Order: sequence, then C-alpha cells, then structure tokens
Amino acid sequence: MTGTPSREPFAITHASVITGDRAGTTLEDTTILVGTAGRIEQVAPSIATPIPDGYRMLDATGKTVMPGLINAHVHLFSDGRPLNPKMATPRGQRITASLMHSPIGRPYLKARAKASVTTLLNSGVTTIRTLGDVGYEAVELRDMIGDGRMAGPRILASGPLLAVPEGHGAPLIALTGETPDDMARNARTNLGHGSNAIKIAATGGVTDAQRLGEAGSPQMDVDRMRAICDVAHESGVIVAAHAQSPEGVRLALLAGVDTIEHGSELDPSMIELFRHNPHALRGWSALVPTLSAGLPMTLIDQRTTGITDIQLENARTVVAGMLAGANDAHDEGLRVGVGTDTAMTFVTQYNTWRELDLLVKRAGFTAAEAIHAATLGNAEILGVSDVTGSIETGKAADLLVLEGDPLLDLRVLKTPALVVANGSPVWRPKTRRFDDIDALLDRAYRE
Repeated sequence: MTGTPSREPFAITHASVITGDRAGTTLEDTTILVGTAGRIEQVAPSIATPIPDGYRMLDATGKTVMPGLINAHVHLFSDGRPLNPKMATPRGQRITASLMHSPIGRPYLKARAKASVTTLLNSGVTTIRTLGDVGYEAVELRDMIGDGRMAGPRILASGPLLAVPEGHGAPLIALTGETPDDMARNARTNLGHGSNAIKIAATGGVTDAQRLGEAGSPQMDVDRMRAICDVAHESGVIVAAHAQSPEGVRLALLAGVDTIEHGSELDPSMIELFRHNPHALRGWSALVPTLSAGLPMTLIDQRTTGITDIQLENARTVVAGMLAGANDAHDEGLRVGVGTDTAMTFVTQYNTWRELDLLVKRAGFTAAEAIHAATLGNAEILGVSDVTGSIETGKAADLLVLEGDPLLDLRVLKTPALVVANGSPVWRPKTRRFDDIDALLDRAYRE
C-alpha cells in the first residue's frame, strides 16, 4: 500500500485481543475504538461499548487482534535473495558503493528501500529499526511516512553503520574512522542527517568475512565505541552493536551500547552488564539474537546458499554462539528483542514471524514470550513503548487482525487479514513471496 494513508475512525468489534504482555493476556469479545488521530480511544468489552456515529465497524468475530510486530534489525537494500559473495569482498563493496551513490544507483536504492518498507508493512510490521543503510534513504522514508505522504511503519533510521576501515560493512553501508574523535565525528554526521538510531560494527561479520575467524573478531576497542555512545546518548539515541563473539559482546557492553545484535554465549559478568550497564542510555542493555540471519547459512546446502567455504565455517561458529546467547538470555530473564537482519541471504522482508517461531523452537521461549518480545518488549528496548507495542488506550493504533490465534500457532502471523499502522488500515495486505526460499526455510526449520 502506498499513497496517503487513510485516517477514518473505526471500531474493531467482538475480537479476541492479545494485549502484548509477557503472559499472553487475552481479552475476549472486546471492542477497540480508533479515532481520526490514529490513537486507540477505548479497549472494552463489546457488550458495554456503543459504537459512536461516524465510526466504520469491523466485525472481528472469530478473529484475533494483537499489536503490530516490531522488527528491531532490518536493512532495506535487498529483498532476501542470496547475496553475491563477490560483492562482499572489500573491492566488491567499493564497486557496489560507487554504483549506489551514482546518478543511476540512487534512484534504484530509494525504490528498493521503499519496496522493502512496503513489504514489511504488508507483512504485519508496524515499527522498524534500520541498522546499516547505504545512505540516508531510511531517514527520507521515515519523514515521508511521518508527514503522511506514504503509508508505512514507524522507522528508527540508523544511516550508515560506524566501522573501522575495511571493517564489517565497510565501505558499502559504513562510515569509517580510526580514532575516538573520528568515531564521535561520524556519529554526529549521522545524527546531523536525521538518524534516530546508531549502529557500531564491534566485530567482524559472516557475510563479508575473508578469512577464518574474522566473524566475531573484535574490530573496535572500548574507547572508540564509548565515543560513539557518548555522542548518541547526549541526543537520547540508543546504540546497537554488531557483536558475534564473547569478547566482542563484552567490549561493546563495557562501552555502553544499548543493544547487542546477534550475540554469543554469555558468562556471568556479561549477564550482569546486560542487567546493569552504567554507560547505557537507560542503565541496561538488551540482546537481539537475529536467529533468522544465521541459521539458513548452516542448515541449507551451500550450493543453494551460494556462500563461500570461509563464510560457512565462520557461520557455524557464530550461529552456535547466537543460539547459546539467546538461550542464556532467556534463562536469565534478560531483555531479548526480535530482529531478523532483513536483506541478508534468505532473510526476506516479509518473514518476521519466523524469528518468533525460532525463539520458540531454538531458544526456549513460549509463544506468548515471543509475541511479547516482538511487540511491547521491542518497544521498551527501542524506547517507543509510550507510543506503541501494546493495545492500550492512548497508544498508536498499530494492530494486526489475524484469522487464528498466534498463541496456539505462530504461523497465522504469515498472512494478516488486516494491518493497521498508526491508525491507517492496510485493507488487503499482500506481499510478493519467494516460494523457493520459503520452501527451503520450511524444510530447514522443521523439527
């Protein structure tokens, strides 16, 4: 759905409403009133809630309503088809970066990002955080959505991530520097362009690794990361860190990052830093495991994924750590968010629901805990819980209407009957799916 979003008042009646809490509280036969400002005006039993004149009534008998999904780790530059390993080399990234910033590439990049945002919305995602953009295309889209020029999810936009020269993400989606002053300056550059999220490449990554052990190898020390965190936190902006090893996670936490992306197995000192982090913006940090990004590389045949031998071996090590970290965080009651790393190989823009399913199958979550992590939990982690994440009077009407109960079967999230973002309905949400990728993932994740 594109164009100016609709804001007529409406009422969803006779619904089973999942509020978004960790317990999976469900309100039966409930009516939700949504006003012209896009806010929830009332949540109450249908029998006691008259529908005001002028409100469109939507009968949700037999259906479930829940908060819109929040994806805390997305990229917008691709659709999830396998990435070309040759483009992941430093030389390949330089060529691609030059093309993306050219008169031909910039319009393509904007169109690709816009299509990704629309797909996310139609799949039921009503808030996203981008974590590594080619430029500031996500900032532009965020402002267009905020101004009502197009329909879309709420966006926290990072702009390019911050890395060392030849580090993870560089140069395609990164600003690079050597010293703490360089890092502070790059953080200010992103904030000056309107970014309201910041990302650090604390360690090497799998997708652009050129040697064994590079993924997870620390690339930035505490002083440089602390310089970034200080600048971002002065503006009230949270900082994410790509970190895929125990040492990388520990250094990032010591620097004061607010979210660890991907993660690793956790020791007691790291667990304590997640709970009480004196340099983080809110005094604590959270983990966003992104299991969707790692598992396909280790579970699907290498001839199909197209990854190199080096990428595969790095992936095996990193994925084992990610799974251990997600389980450790759940067992210890740490804050765990939901992000998929969209645009990576086999991480489509429409499969956010799979991350919830993986948290249940691989990390010990209940369905209610996974739904909470993707709604109110993510909202608290991203600092937007005063606006979204749960179905409460006064909050934005970010809603999904589902044909079944996701507490019983998370697969009903695949095809929402209705998506509402900030009070604007997407009446017939549709996404272009890749049947071959979905079939591969279904087989890979089958218990």
